[in-house]
Amino acid sequence: MLYGRGTEQDRIRRMLVRAGAGDGDGAGGASGALVIHGEAGMGKTALLEYARGLAGPGRVLRTVGIESEMELAFGGLHQLLWPVASLLERLPRPQAAALSAAFGVSGEAVRDRFALGTAVLAILSQAAGGGPLLCVVDDSQWLDRASLDALVFAARRLHREGVVMLFAVRDGVPGGHIGGLPQLLLRGLDSAAVDALLTDRVVALSPYAREQIVEQAQGNPLALLELPASLTAEQRGGQLNPVALPAGLSSPSSRIQEAFQAQIRRLPDATRAMLLVAAADDSGDLDLVLRASARFGAALEDLEPAEDATLVLLSEHTLAFRHPLIRSATYQDAALARRLAAHRALADALTGDRGAGQHADRRAWHLAAATTGADEAVAAEMVGVAERAGGRQGTASASAAYERAAQLTADPAARAQLLAAAAITSAEAGQFHRTAALTDHINALALDPRMLADLARVRAIVELDRGSPGRAARILLECADRIGQCADLAPVLTEAVQSAQSSGDRRLLADVAARLPDSPQYAMARAMTGPLDAVREPAPGPGTGPGPGTGAAELPHAGHGDGEGEDGFAERILAGVHGLLFADHRAALDTAATCVRDCRTQDVVGWLHTSLHLLAEARLSLGLHEEARAAAEEGLAVAGQFGRRHRETYLRATLATLAALQGDHERCTGLGEAALEHADAHGIGLAAAHALRALGLLDLGAGDAGSALARLEAARDRAGHPVLTAFLLPDLVEAAVRAGQVERAAHAVAVMTRWAGAAQQPAAWALARRCQALTSSGAGAGEHFTAALRLHEEGTAQPFERARTELLYGEWLRRERRRSDARGRLRSALETFEGLGARAWASRARTELQACGETLDPAGRRDELLDRLSPQEREVVRLAATGATNRQIAARLFLSPRTVGHHLYRAFPKLGVTTRNDLPLLLDRDR
Repeated sequence: MLYGRGTEQDRIRRMLVRAGAGDGDGAGGASGALVIHGEAGMGKTALLEYARGLAGPGRVLRTVGIESEMELAFGGLHQLLWPVASLLERLPRPQAAALSAAFGVSGEAVRDRFALGTAVLAILSQAAGGGPLLCVVDDSQWLDRASLDALVFAARRLHREGVVMLFAVRDGVPGGHIGGLPQLLLRGLDSAAVDALLTDRVVALSPYAREQIVEQAQGNPLALLELPASLTAEQRGGQLNPVALPAGLSSPSSRIQEAFQAQIRRLPDATRAMLLVAAADDSGDLDLVLRASARFGAALEDLEPAEDATLVLLSEHTLAFRHPLIRSATYQDAALARRLAAHRALADALTGDRGAGQHADRRAWHLAAATTGADEAVAAEMVGVAERAGGRQGTASASAAYERAAQLTADPAARAQLLAAAAITSAEAGQFHRTAALTDHINALALDPRMLADLARVRAIVELDRGSPGRAARILLECADRIGQCADLAPVLTEAVQSAQSSGDRRLLADVAARLPDSPQYAMARAMTGPLDAVREPAPGPGTGPGPGTGAAELPHAGHGDGEGEDGFAERILAGVHGLLFADHRAALDTAATCVRDCRTQDVVGWLHTSLHLLAEARLSLGLHEEARAAAEEGLAVAGQFGRRHRETYLRATLATLAALQGDHERCTGLGEAALEHADAHGIGLAAAHALRALGLLDLGAGDAGSALARLEAARDRAGHPVLTAFLLPDLVEAAVRAGQVERAAHAVAVMTRWAGAAQQPAAWALARRCQALTSSGAGAGEHFTAALRLHEEGTAQPFERARTELLYGEWLRRERRRSDARGRLRSALETFEGLGARAWASRARTELQACGETLDPAGRRDELLDRLSPQEREVVRLAATGATNRQIAARLFLSPRTVGHHLYRAFPKLGVTTRNDLPLLLDRDR
C-alpha cells in the first residue's frame, strides 16, 4: 500500500488507460513517458511496482540501473528488451542489426545510434501489439549511458503505439537528470500520510521516539520505515536517546543509510562478508556471489540472517538488495581493505575468456577496482574495455575506461594520451562537464601533434556549447600555432574559421585569416575571412551582370578525401557555407545533401546536426520551404538529443525565418527570441544576426518597416563581417526604403554591389540590382528591376527572391501608373508566394493587385490545405507523396510505423483524399 501518493497513482493509472484505448484506426492507444524523480526513499520504486500491478502479467518490460555496471555499454537495454528479442525478425534489417549488435548477439559494432533508437521504438511498438505495454526503468541514474540514450530517444518519439515508459531517477546523482520528458517530482509526505504510515506499518513507539522519527524523516517514506527498525527496543520505548544518529546529517537519505548500516552491523561477520561481495558486484548473480564469497569462508546459509532481516531478496539464481541504499550502505560501511578484497575475489571468480564480451569487461573493472597503485597489465585490460565499448557506441563507457587506464599507468606520456582519449570520447557522449574536467588534467606537452589537434577540436566543441565561439576559435588558433606543420592543420583551421564567423568578431576573423596558408587548399577560407575586395576583382560594373571568374563550386574543396569517418567533414561543411555566402546555392545544397547522407551511412553523428542545418539553409535559399523546415526540425531534435546548444540556436533561427515567411507571428517570435537570448548570452554574433533577421522579416512582411529596419541594422552589426551580412542586406534596403529612410540603405547597396562582384553569380547580381532599383528613381529604377528579373532567370532558381523582385517591381509599376504591366508581375508574385506558403507576402501581393483593380478568388490554395495539418503530419504526408513506405518514413523520422500510419489516417480527411496515391498530385511537388 502507498501512503499519500494518490495524485501520483492517478496520473500513472490514466497513462495506462489511455495507452490501452485504441480508437479503431489501426494504431494503439496514446503512448506516454514520465520521469519520476526525487531523493532516495521517496517511493519511486513503489510507484513503479504499482504501475506493474496495473499493467498485469506479460505486459511489463523492466530494467534496473546497477551502479557497478554503469560502464558496461547496453547492459540495461539488454535486460529490458531481451524478453521480446524474438520480435527482432519483424523489424527492418538495419534496425534488427542495430539491436542485435547492442545485445552482443551478432558480434558487430553498433554503427548508427539513430538506427538503434528507432529500433528500440519499433520493437516496443511490436511488443505492445495495441497496448498497453509498460516499460519500467528503475534507478535510471545508474543505467549505462548508451542504454539510457537509446531509451530516452525512443521515449521522446512515442505517439500511438500503446506504450508507457516510466523512468525512476534519484535526485542529486551526477548525470542523472533526464531532460525532454514530462517530470513528476516526489516530495515528502504530508502529516496525515505520515501518521497513517507509522500507525499501520511501524511497531509501537513512545510519543517522544515517534516525534523524533518524524522530525528526522522529513516526510521520506523509507526513512519512516527504516529509522525505527534501526532502534533497539529500549530506544523505541523512549528509555534512551531514541535516534542514535550523528547530528547535522543533511538529508533523510543520509539518515536512511545510517539506519541500514546499523542493521548491517548487527549481522554475523560471514553474512556481512557475503553482502559486501554482492554489493561490490550487484549483478544479481547468486552463483558468482557464492563463488567469490568462498574466499572468505562464507556459504549460502550465511545469507539467512540478511534474508530474515529483509535486507536482501533471494531466488534460486539471483540475489537482490531490497533497496539500492542497502547496497550503498553495505559497501560504504566496509573498510577499504575489505572492499578491495571483495573486488579481487570477484575478478578471480570471473574466470574464462578474456578476449571479448561483457564477461571480460566485468572482470577488468573488478581488477581495476581492486588495484590501488600503478599496474600496467590492468591498465592494458582497461584499454581493451574502452576499445570494445567504443566499438559498440558506448562512448560514455569507453571514456570511463580510458580514464581508469590513465590512473593505472606510470608512464606520463601514456597517461596524457589516455586522458585525451577519455576527453574525446566523453565529448562524443555529450558529457561536456566531464570533458572540461578531464582536459584540465592533461599534460598537452606529452601529446603528439595529431592527438593535440584532436584534443583542441574537442575542447573547442565543448566551448562552443558551453561558452562562446570566440574562445573556441582562440583554442584552435593556439593549437595551430603550437603544432605548426607537424600535423594536418586543415581540420583545425577550418573549424577555427567557422567558430570565428559564428562569433561575429571581425578582429578575430582577421587573426584567423592571417594564419591561413597561401595555398589553393585554403582559398575558400580566405574568401570567407578576408576583405570582400580581395576575394576577386569585381566585374566591370554592376550593370554588366556576372563576369568571368571561378564559381564557388569550382574552388578546390579542402581535403575532404573519400569522406570516411569524420575526416574532412569540417572542410566539406566549410565548402557548403562558402556556397551559401557567395550565392552558389545549388553547390551548397549538393554538399549539404552529401554530408547528411554520409553522416547517416557512416554513423558520423557528431556532424549530423550541422549538416542538417546547412541542408536547411540551402533549401531555404532555393525556396524549398517545406523541405527546409523538415531538415531544420530534424536537426533541432538531433542537436537537442546530444546537448549541442550552439547548433540548436542556429536551427531555431532558421525555423524562425521560415515562420516569418509564413507570417506565423507566435512561432517566429518564440523561436527567434529564444535563439537571440542564447546567442547574446554566449557571444554567438552570427546566430543573433540570423534571429534578428527572422524577426525583421516578420515585421517587414507585416508592413512595420520601421521596426524591421531597426532589427535588420542590429543584425548587420552582430554579423560583424561584410561577407556574413549579404544574406540580410536586401531586406535591410527594402525596409529602409519603405520606412522613408533611403539614406540608411546607401552603405548596404554598396556592400551588395561589392559582394556580387566577388561572388560572380547571377543570383548575387539579381539581388544587387534589386537593391539598386529600390534606391533609384525614374527610368533607372525600371532598368535595374528588369535586369534583376533577367538575372533571376539566368541563375539558380530562387522562387521566393524572384517573387519578391516581382512584387517590388509591380509596386513600382503601379506607382508609375502602369497598371496593366503591374498586374502581370503581381499575379506571378502572388502565385509563387501562395505556392511557398508565404502568407504575409502573398497578402501584400494580393493588396497590390486589388489596388490595380483586380478581383481575386482566395479559395482553393494548396497552402490552405497543408495548413490544416500538424507539422509532423505535414512531413509524413510529404514523404508518403514520394512513394516511401510507412517503414521507410518511420526510419527517416525516428517514429514507429504505427505512428506513421496514424498520422496518415488523420491527414487524409483534412486533405480531402482517400489514399496515398492522391498525394503527389495534391502536393504538386514539381511546381
